[in-house]
Amino acid sequence: MGRKRGIMSEQFKEELAKELGFYDVVKQEGWGGIKARDAGNMVKRAIEIAEQQLANNGKSQ
Repeated sequence: MGRKRGIMSEQFKEELAKELGFYDVVKQEGWGGIKARDAGNMVKRAIEIAEQQLANNGKSQ
């Protein structure tokens, strides 16, 4: 069974990794090298950004 295509773009994931301070690990070891906690924090931050965008879109309508 093949892997599903991710929802987040590679560029967005890299931006989040830079923001959260573990991009150097991604560059050296790939995404498999990050800690589970870092992956969780990345998802949490992505959700926060999505919620902010939804809230801002709601205000402009």
